[in-house]
Amino acid sequence: MPTILGQNQYGKAENRVVKITRDGATHHIKDLNVSVALSGDMEEVHYSGSNANVLPTDTTKNTVFAFAKEHGIESAEQFGIHLARHFVTSQEPIKTARIRIEEYAWERIETSDANSKFIGADEVKHSFVKKGQETRVTQITYDGETWEVVSGLKDLTVMNSTNSEFWGYVKDKYTTLQEAYDRILATSVSARWRFNWTDDEQKMPNWEKSYEQVKKHMLQAFAETYSLSLQQTLYQMGSRIINNRGEIDEVRFSLPNKHHFLVDLEPFGLKNDNEVYFAADRPYGLIEATVLRDGCEPKIPVDLTNL
Repeated sequence: MPTILGQNQYGKAENRVVKITRDGATHHIKDLNVSVALSGDMEEVHYSGSNANVLPTDTTKNTVFAFAKEHGIESAEQFGIHLARHFVTSQEPIKTARIRIEEYAWERIETSDANSKFIGADEVKHSFVKKGQETRVTQITYDGETWEVVSGLKDLTVMNSTNSEFWGYVKDKYTTLQEAYDRILATSVSARWRFNWTDDEQKMPNWEKSYEQVKKHMLQAFAETYSLSLQQTLYQMGSRIINNRGEIDEVRFSLPNKHHFLVDLEPFGLKNDNEVYFAADRPYGLIEATVLRDGCEPKIPVDLTNL
């Protein structure tokens, strides 16, 4: 045979599952987009078309929805762990399961106070508005023995309107950019962080608390760093996470530099004293790097933050 089969996987992608938990009159929402990828002894289905080892992708979809009922959705990570364990332990041909999840956050709508003319308006606990800050993500991989959990976020747009400079860079005959000693620094954060929880003998992290704390440290580092480059800010964000969250060994960022250029108002007889900017959406500088706990090996794929 002149060819052989390489790496392969299959599953059902982008299963949108919304779980409503009804705690009396108070309701809670978990809104997930779940993608399942399974791999193992799948040579024959590729070579001969035999489906003897194939669990239908439609079954994986049904499993996602059934598990939302059977196990609930405590967190994206915990839900992914339930699914990965099930596929690997229930189907002998399946050796590895990778579960990718995006979570879309909702927050409760604040309603009128008790003096409202609407009866019971202060008691409404089932109305929500979708949060627009970021999308939470996680990827769980399980091979029957070892876990790898890489969580993160994307589309978290942040800005410092000052305390940022950019100067002293290399200049050649094609350089036109002027040095900046007071500039806007803005980016849309895509980040992934890898947990050092790898087997069932270890204590499992509190996934919800960990996410909130990582986001807090990331934002505080962005706000509190007097930045001479976006690379410097990136490193400070990663270092703050590693130094404060013992359950995380590695953080990778992809930070597009959301350029803001001062508009030339002199043709109109106006002085632009760092007040009016043009926000350019493209092209943009793209800064990417991994920050590691000392002694740890990098394992997050370099392109994962671009998904």
